[in-house]
Amino acid sequence: MSELEATLGKLEKARAKMIEQVRSVIIGQESVIEELVITLFARGHALIVGVPGLAKTLMVKTLASVLDLRFQRIQFTPDLMPADITGSEILDEDRETLQRCFRLIKGPVFTNVLLADEINRTPPKTQAALLEAMQEHKVTVSGATLDLPEPFFVLATQNPIEQEGTYPLPEAQLDRFMFSILITYPSKAEEVAIVKSTTLKETPLPKPVLSAEDILHIQRLVREVPVSDHVIDYATSLVRATRPHTVDAAPWANDLLSYGAGPRAAQYLVLGAKARAMLRGKYNVSAADVKAVAPSVLRHRLFTTFKADADGFKVEDVIVKLLDSVKEPSYGNK
Repeated sequence: MSELEATLGKLEKARAKMIEQVRSVIIGQESVIEELVITLFARGHALIVGVPGLAKTLMVKTLASVLDLRFQRIQFTPDLMPADITGSEILDEDRETLQRCFRLIKGPVFTNVLLADEINRTPPKTQAALLEAMQEHKVTVSGATLDLPEPFFVLATQNPIEQEGTYPLPEAQLDRFMFSILITYPSKAEEVAIVKSTTLKETPLPKPVLSAEDILHIQRLVREVPVSDHVIDYATSLVRATRPHTVDAAPWANDLLSYGAGPRAAQYLVLGAKARAMLRGKYNVSAADVKAVAPSVLRHRLFTTFKADADGFKVEDVIVKLLDSVKEPSYGNK
C-alpha cells in the first residue's frame, strides 16, 4: 500500500470522527466546516463572511480543538498596531544579575489557528502585518525574522452589515485568501436545536482527532495528489471566462464583470479540489471537485459592474452563470 493510499484510508475515518466531534458543539453548518478543513489541508487561509451571532468564533475554536491545534483570537479595532499582532521587545531586568536587557514578547500570531475577528475594522498598516505573516509564515520583530509555528492557519471574519468606520481589504489583499466562506442563518430546526443545547446544558468539550504532525503530513500529500490535464483545463477555463474584454471571456462577462479572477484562483481551484477529494477518500480529482469549491474560491475575486448591480446581479448569481456556461469535461471521472 502506498503512502497516499494509507493516508486516504486514515483521513476518511478521521473525517467521520471530526464531524462527530464538531457536531457535539456546533449544530448545522456542515458545509462551512468542510470548507474550513479543506482550506487548512491545502495550506491556505480563509475569509469568513457572516452576520454577528452565527457562532463563527465557537466554530473556529472547536475546529482547532478537534485538530489538536493551538488557538488565538485577535479582535481587530481601529487602534490596533502591527506590534499587537507580531509582538515586540521590552526592556526587562534580569532577577539574578540585575542587569537590564531586551526581552522578546511574542504576539498572538505565534499560534496554529489564528482568528482575526473583523479584520476590516483595523487600518491598512495593521492589516498588512497580518497578511505578510499569512504569505511568508514568518514575522519580523525588532529586526529579527522569526518562523511561525506550523501548521499556520488564519481565519479572518468580516461583518457584512456594518461598514461605517471600516477599512475594506483591497483587492490584492483579498486575493491572499484561498476561500471566502459565507455563513448563513440556520434552518428553523437547527435554530431550535441550538437554543435547546445552549440553554439546558454546558457545551461539551470536543476530543482531538488529528495532530499537528498529521495535518502537516496531509498538507504535503495534497501537493502530491495527481490531477488529470482535463481537470486542470476545466479549472483554468473557469477562471479565464471571468476576465472581461479578453478572448476567453464568457459572452456575458463584459456586461456583468469589471474585473475577473487572476491565476491564483486557478491554483486554489485545483488545490481545493485535491483537498476535497482526499477528505472523501478519493484517489483522483474530478471536475466535480473543482466545481464544488469554485464559489468559495471566486466569491471574493469577481467584481460586478455598475450595470450588473443596477440590474440586481450579485456575485453569487455570476458564479452560478459561470458554472452553467463553462461545461465540465465529458470524459474522465466526475
